[in-house]
Amino acid sequence: MSADDIQPDPDYYKHGGFPKFQPADPGPGFGRFVEAMRRIQDLAVSADADSDTWVTAAERAEELAALLEPFEAAEGVGPASRVPDLPGGGSLLMPPFRLVTMAPEGVEVTVQFSRFHVGGNYAVHGGVLPLMFDSMFGMVIHATGRPISRTAFLHVDYRNVTPIDVALTVRGWLDRVEGRKAFVNAELTAPDGTILAQAHGLMVRLLPGQP
Repeated sequence: MSADDIQPDPDYYKHGGFPKFQPADPGPGFGRFVEAMRRIQDLAVSADADSDTWVTAAERAEELAALLEPFEAAEGVGPASRVPDLPGGGSLLMPPFRLVTMAPEGVEVTVQFSRFHVGGNYAVHGGVLPLMFDSMFGMVIHATGRPISRTAFLHVDYRNVTPIDVALTVRGWLDRVEGRKAFVNAELTAPDGTILAQAHGLMVRLLPGQP
């Protein structure tokens, strides 16, 4: 079953003040832009350039900001987070995950962290993993046809160091439902099956009109 086969409940979009997110088709230039920006993020935290190069880089970054500033749009209008074919949905905030399976029984994505995500000793910063797990919880809620929900709590157990530049797997599934409450589990694993981190959390369905 694919994501397109999953139909949320009829009142899905009435729960909360979220905009209606529809897939975007900004053209191939946006994908190139996101890829380049991800590489720039890596270099911004790893490059050791001379003073003149940093000045040039700052000028070019300022030129890019000036180029895009007239097009700043409201949430749900810009393509970021709305291009499913791009890593992380085309959002630089999200780790560059790619969807493998999205079904009521569970969601699976692959993700490869990079220098931008390093906390120390070339290991992924511990604060990055809750972001990945929170995104996974949202996908699980959508895959199971639950209405829009907010994260009430998210607990992470760090089992092993999470490496960069390695294709990892994140799996998430719905544990149980109690009224408005949905309890969700997830795990991050290495290619050999080693569990790197596990998470469990509570997603609470929003009331109509609740932000």
